[in-house]
Amino acid sequence: MRYTGPRNRLAKREGQNLFLKSSAKFDPNKKPGMHQKKFGQLSEYGKQLREKQKAKRIFGLTEKTCMRYYTEAVRRKGITGTNFLRLLELRLDNVVYRAGFALTRAQARQMVLHRVYEVNGKRADMGSFQVKPDDVITVREKFAMHPVLVQMEGEKLIAPKWLEADLKKRRIKVSRLPEDEEMEQSISTPFIVEFYSR
Repeated sequence: MRYTGPRNRLAKREGQNLFLKSSAKFDPNKKPGMHQKKFGQLSEYGKQLREKQKAKRIFGLTEKTCMRYYTEAVRRKGITGTNFLRLLELRLDNVVYRAGFALTRAQARQMVLHRVYEVNGKRADMGSFQVKPDDVITVREKFAMHPVLVQMEGEKLIAPKWLEADLKKRRIKVSRLPEDEEMEQSISTPFIVEFYSR
């Protein structure tokens, strides 16, 4: 079941800003108040669990979905951790967010669910849809002046090099697969691999 509570509570639990809200006021250096828990030294299992939870929270995944991505990452050739993170990066909602067409991944997911986008000329309404190199994502004509897109025109966001994004033309092209240094850097995939391979 997807978490629907306060977003900053998740950031506080992980001890860092997960950028789950467009106007997050989370300060990782702020000392906990008298009613907040203070966490001591984590065990190896604790570190693995925290990284897995962090990945779930950043990308808005359920446990079942996260496990499915790990299983697919193991099945593919190459490094399991890299495959896992690449699968997350290639989700349609993440691509929309990374291209600068939304302020948060949650906002991008909502727009995808509302059928704002087309992939290669076909409507897409699942945030988990896996895009591939050479896929072209466009905004449907009737949503060209969507309030979020109009708002994003005033933001200065730079898309990663594996995406060709043109907000004015309402078009994103996946030019290639993302490299290690171009993917989410706050997640340590070796811990996640160790967690699931126990």
